[in-house]
Amino acid sequence: MIRIETNLPGMCILEPKVFCDSRGWFMQTYHAHEFQKLGITSTFVQDNVSQSSQGVLRGIHYQIGQPQAKLIRILRGEVFDVAVDIRRGSPTFGKWCGELLSEENRKMMYIPEGFAHGFYVLSPIAEFHYKCSDFYAQKEERGISWDDPDLAISWPLLHNVELILSERDQNWETLASRPAIDLPVYEGVPE
Repeated sequence: MIRIETNLPGMCILEPKVFCDSRGWFMQTYHAHEFQKLGITSTFVQDNVSQSSQGVLRGIHYQIGQPQAKLIRILRGEVFDVAVDIRRGSPTFGKWCGELLSEENRKMMYIPEGFAHGFYVLSPIAEFHYKCSDFYAQKEERGISWDDPDLAISWPLLHNVELILSERDQNWETLASRPAIDLPVYEGVPE
């Protein structure tokens, strides 16, 4: 497994080793000891899989009382995946990182606690798998507007494809308008 640093300290892209032969291929997507060697010590307690159609944008979500680190990969299709540093006091507060994740490139994204997350589906269908370091808690869920002008995320929106957002994702506020109590506090560089 190769760890690739990003512009957001603690957040990284992971490239697993893929072993191919005449039968097909094999790759290991998670091994606690190997991840610890890479500096990722999150304990994952929940796995989720979702399927979305082309043009779907999910996010930008986070949990405040039960923050979640996430390990994300694509089983089928392609998405543009985004993480935003929302930790009050962080030197990279309000900065974002985006990466194309696909079944072809097999890249994974590790997003530490204290970051918000969203993705946009580029392929006709995308199957999205992610591990979480804490359980989903609806009362703790918060969000930020996907088109927050201060964040200025460069979503690769497809022309002639309708943007599909849930009602909830259409109504999130900007990061600047989130009350301080609804944002995590920077406690140094995450693992």
